Amino acid sequence: MEKYAVIDLLKNHRSIRKFTDEKLPDETIRMLVEAAQSASTSSYVQAYTIIGVTDPEKKKALKEISTQPYVENNGHLFVFVADYRRHRDLSEEKDAPINFHLTEQFIVGTVDAALAAQNLAVAAESIGLGICYIGSLRNDMAKVIEILELPEGTFPLFGMVAGFPAHEGSVKERLPFEAVYHENTYQHLDETKEEIEDYDERVSAYYKERTGGKRDDSWSDQVVGMLNKKQRLDVDEVVKKQGFLGQ
Repeated sequence: MEKYAVIDLLKNHRSIRKFTDEKLPDETIRMLVEAAQSASTSSYVQAYTIIGVTDPEKKKALKEISTQPYVENNGHLFVFVADYRRHRDLSEEKDAPINFHLTEQFIVGTVDAALAAQNLAVAAESIGLGICYIGSLRNDMAKVIEILELPEGTFPLFGMVAGFPAHEGSVKERLPFEAVYHENTYQHLDETKEEIEDYDERVSAYYKERTGGKRDDSWSDQVVGMLNKKQRLDVDEVVKKQGFLGQ
């Protein structure tokens, strides 16, 4: 392997939203999940479960929640679930109750699942597959829980589609290094404003070229407009109903 091959792979990431009809072989799915399991995990807790969705009706139902056609049409659909159910059941067997409802455990489960997912994403891209994260499954978490029959002590975080790409996709430039990396203390917007303004211009030009002039919004306009809207207000209620963020 070339010295910087993994870094080059990471920096070449792009979301793939169109796939061929070819399904991932079982051995590929196992290899990807095992790569995901090799990710770091807080205190060896491994507080997540990965659900592979192959049932056509379930995929269709999840697509209706997401509204994205590639949730149904892909090589394989993974759903990443923060999971303390197995830990709770083990604790009951050992008569040693655990406090999985605490905010700290909520964070641990979320981080563990995210780290595993990124391992899976990199593994998939390393063998020529394309992937796309599906945060839009949180449009209706209660329905996802119903579809996947998730018990108390779990909650669905996001999905990931993987498969054989039917288009190349394109790399979106990320924020400037100076805006993201702060040394020793936090730098406020006024200290990196020039870099972000230049970045906005480049993002606007990227969208204009990609869409043939149909879109030219900047990164700042895009994210502020999105965050300005009230979204997924049911998430807090559903997470608490599943036993998290309680006492």
